[in-house]
Amino acid sequence: MASFLQIPDDEKGHDLNLFCVPKHYEEDLDRVIIPHGLIMDRTERLARNIVQDMGGCHIVALCVLKGGYTFFADLLDYMKALNQNIDKSVPLTVDFIRLKSYCDDQSLVDVKVMGGDELSALTGKNVLIVEDIVETGRTMQTLLSLLNKHNPKIVKVVSLLVKRTQKSSGYRPDYIGFEVPDKFLVGYALDYNEYFRDLSHICILNENGREKYKK
Repeated sequence: MASFLQIPDDEKGHDLNLFCVPKHYEEDLDRVIIPHGLIMDRTERLARNIVQDMGGCHIVALCVLKGGYTFFADLLDYMKALNQNIDKSVPLTVDFIRLKSYCDDQSLVDVKVMGGDELSALTGKNVLIVEDIVETGRTMQTLLSLLNKHNPKIVKVVSLLVKRTQKSSGYRPDYIGFEVPDKFLVGYALDYNEYFRDLSHICILNENGREKYKK
């Protein structure tokens, strides 16, 4: 079972005034729940675990856009740094796919996969899927089902966040950064209708923010 850092349901988080938060978001957030520095430390450890497990194998790192791009870039930076200092290094190439599974703050039942036609190039490859957050698990299960039709050699999934929710399908990634409460989180590329991707910390969105940026 994947190890992770658990953020408890009663976690109060940190006052916004203790951190650098863009002025245009100050009225839209409740608290900082995961500071950027903690994200980076945990990401570095995930990179080490992946290199230890998959070292020596050519890996195709598959980024799930858009939310996963910041985590993807930071994770690969740490993996590349490790490659320079260990004997069991990991040859890396990258690819991208986009999934659409949100409308406002509710998960859609249907998951749209964009770029799936190109997954045939992953046949026989060792694939590392990099995701920002797993909530119900249906989105990732849809992607894995599509990917497995092309017969990759190995598929591993790393997700920065896994949300505790009663709607969960029970799916768990191979590597997990943080397990978080069932709250709507934004920042570190996690968005609400495309906003908040420019926020460095992971924060809890308040009702004012939901209303202001609602479609």
